[in-house]
Amino acid sequence: MELAVFPGSPRPRRALTWLAGLLAALVAAAAPADTPRLATLDWTLAETLVALGTPPVAVAQVEAYHAWVGKPALPARTLNLGLRSQPNLERLASLAPERILISPMFANLTPRLARIAPVVSLPLYSPGRDTWEEMRELTRSLGRLVERPEAASRLIEETEARLDALRRRLDDSPPPLLVVQFMDRRHVRVFGDNGLFQAVLDHLGLDNAWRGPTNAWGFSLVGIEALAGLDARLVVVEPYPAGVRERLDDAGLWGHLVEVSRGAPIVLPPIWSFGALPAATRFADRLVSALEPDDAA
Repeated sequence: MELAVFPGSPRPRRALTWLAGLLAALVAAAAPADTPRLATLDWTLAETLVALGTPPVAVAQVEAYHAWVGKPALPARTLNLGLRSQPNLERLASLAPERILISPMFANLTPRLARIAPVVSLPLYSPGRDTWEEMRELTRSLGRLVERPEAASRLIEETEARLDALRRRLDDSPPPLLVVQFMDRRHVRVFGDNGLFQAVLDHLGLDNAWRGPTNAWGFSLVGIEALAGLDARLVVVEPYPAGVRERLDDAGLWGHLVEVSRGAPIVLPPIWSFGALPAATRFADRLVSALEPDDAA
């Protein structure tokens, strides 16, 4: 459909730029006066900023954020910056953010982003680092950045207190767990050392049945056959790729794994496996609720 051009109106491209600028101005005006105008391409930074009470005014792939991260939800006024790897720089510039926050994954975009606003890169899941301690450091760094260090300290304390309380709700000897996420019908991410889910399992005192290697983000991409012979209860983290769930019937290797699982397989809603403290709390809450007997839950 062509964009109509009326006498005295901007030409189509200029009109689109003008509309983007107007939308950005409206978004900025809707934000609380004491909230810094931050934009981010990274969902982990976005979820933490929301938890600190200072949500970013613009985030890349907002719809996908809600599909993969879930909660905490972004405010309805949040502006969508387009793809994380290819953000809409024109829209971003029209927003005039005070800072643009990224993770090292998007470092190649720094030269272009820096023409718009100062760029701050905040690491997480660094090789050789303790994952939980790095999540605490990330939270404190963001707290200083938005001038809310008390909120950051409170988020850390509340998260750890919540996990301690959840640990006390578990049985004395729960079975080892095998946490996976489907990539297609025959391949899964299996989560282990260096990742968010492992950090939470450690805090809850739960064993992970996966002892194999993992990458810097705490998972390994394997065929389902690699899970055979592991004595564990299955934990599947959504979302499923399109069409996969409908084809996971009782036949085949996955059906066998379900049969020998130490208890009914647990299916959890989308939880951002590369997240920080908000994702950790969400995973712990959902997992412990699923592990409790029906009468306790």
